[in-house]
Amino acid sequence: MPGEAVTLQLGHYSGCVGAHWWGLQAAALRGPAGPAELRAAALLRFGRGPGGTETPAPRLVALELKAAGDLVSTGRDRAGRERDLLSPPVPAAAAALCRRDGAVADYRERAPRDTGSTGNTGSTGNTGNTGSRGVSAAPCPGHERGRGGAPPVTADPPSVRLWSDYLNVHLHPKSVYVIRQYLHDGDCGCLEAFGQGESLLQDPACVEELEDRLHFYVEECDYLQGFQVLCDLHNGFSGVGAKVTELLHDEYSRKGILTWGLTPVLSPVGDLQKSFQRLVNTALGIAHLSRHSSLFCPLSLSGSLGIKPEPPVTFPYIKYNASLNYHSSSILAAALDTFTAPYRLCSSQGSMLHFADSLTFSGRKVVAAWAALPFPALSGSSLPDILSAHQDVPWKLLSSWKEQKGSCCFAQSVVLRGICQEKESRLPPFQEASPLHSCESPEQVLQQYLHTQFPGAFSTSHVLQQPCHTQPPFPQFFSPLLTRRGFLLDKAQGISSADVESIPVLAALQSSPGLHRLLWGLCRELQAPNVRHWSSFCTAGLEQDDFQEALEEIKTLAQCYETGFGADGSEDEADSD
Repeated sequence: MPGEAVTLQLGHYSGCVGAHWWGLQAAALRGPAGPAELRAAALLRFGRGPGGTETPAPRLVALELKAAGDLVSTGRDRAGRERDLLSPPVPAAAAALCRRDGAVADYRERAPRDTGSTGNTGSTGNTGNTGSRGVSAAPCPGHERGRGGAPPVTADPPSVRLWSDYLNVHLHPKSVYVIRQYLHDGDCGCLEAFGQGESLLQDPACVEELEDRLHFYVEECDYLQGFQVLCDLHNGFSGVGAKVTELLHDEYSRKGILTWGLTPVLSPVGDLQKSFQRLVNTALGIAHLSRHSSLFCPLSLSGSLGIKPEPPVTFPYIKYNASLNYHSSSILAAALDTFTAPYRLCSSQGSMLHFADSLTFSGRKVVAAWAALPFPALSGSSLPDILSAHQDVPWKLLSSWKEQKGSCCFAQSVVLRGICQEKESRLPPFQEASPLHSCESPEQVLQQYLHTQFPGAFSTSHVLQQPCHTQPPFPQFFSPLLTRRGFLLDKAQGISSADVESIPVLAALQSSPGLHRLLWGLCRELQAPNVRHWSSFCTAGLEQDDFQEALEEIKTLAQCYETGFGADGSEDEADSD
């Protein structure tokens, strides 16, 4: 039986990913009755809510800025009156809330609208369907399908500024910590630089507040596995994360610390100064977060984390709007929910620390993420038939460097979910069975497939029957070529995207040579002559020696991924000096 984990969300985009992740946990609890494969209590705590009903809530500490955090943590309406904690929240656009330290509400959503249209792209990049089901699995009022299976014609979805607008689980009053020194958005007063974030966690009052919240959750755990840290990389929260992981490492050195560095899809236009500031935050964040974590993984749908953004990742059966945090964060959340499954399995004998150690040997603390969402599989096919149809693994890179097909890896942890309940294989007459068809269990089938694709790699794999549930507030952006369970059809049959209730997912964490290209590329861009003049401005609050030390640390990390065959981009090393 796996132990418990405490999750920290540091920054607004991390909150977006977290809100979807908690929604996936709630959807799994509402799923069909049957033997549980994943232990819900690994991430959730179960207490008594209003009316005495058992209510799941994340074991979560979320650090947010003013305006964003206040809307989550308030318990009063704009006139200062106490609100019923089970009532829908005040709409974000109208919530000029007075008190900033109230109780935490149950954020069951407003009546949803269809999200077939994603044309509304507000300036925050966070627009979409805000409808959701409450954790009690009550049907969403007003959620109607169009006639004949076609999406109904609606106006553009309402604006969603904050992750609380699509959060559909209870939060404990200890969960949200609002940082008042900076604002969530605006032309000034924002948390923009790594050094600003570091200085926040040097304030004894701030540290005491954070430790109090951590101890509250830690002390109620029967067996604490460790900590999951979701941290914005692109802004000053990278500095907050550096200090938070250092605190966790010092106080809980024998526990696992798995850190996910999150970056939203980057705009193709932007001034050099802001781009360089983002690059500095990212590089310093990677150096410090990997130093104090058991495992660090950069997660983004951006094609690159460098100064010049590359086109975002695309998926063949998802039509998402890359400018919407609501959309991009849901894809990352689905991947995160899948590749963190090994240390949440009811049958698991290992811990988060063991999980990290299996991937990070030889000093390779940084790993890359891959996912196929949904995993392309024909309805009614067996697992050997499905995998045999893919000569290359059909997943996409979620760690922001130029993907190379057929690349090797040192170690990987792979999870396939939502497939193995399909029909058994039926080979045509006189056709010889492949090695995959000769395997006795789904786990052996997947392991054999991985051995063929990645010979010589240390691979661990898991096959789960439980799919990834995609009911609202998960965006309804799926191809009409999918069934309700996310399997492929030969042709569209009038199923709207809102009818896709779950999808199969293949996701993996890899220690691979491609990470050399990512890490060395960041150092090379930071030392380029045409951007060096921004260095003194963008590293404000940070000693130049510390900045250079972080760059050297990233170079050392990059060297751990060299293979000596030239495929990892090591030829660029000489150009960076």
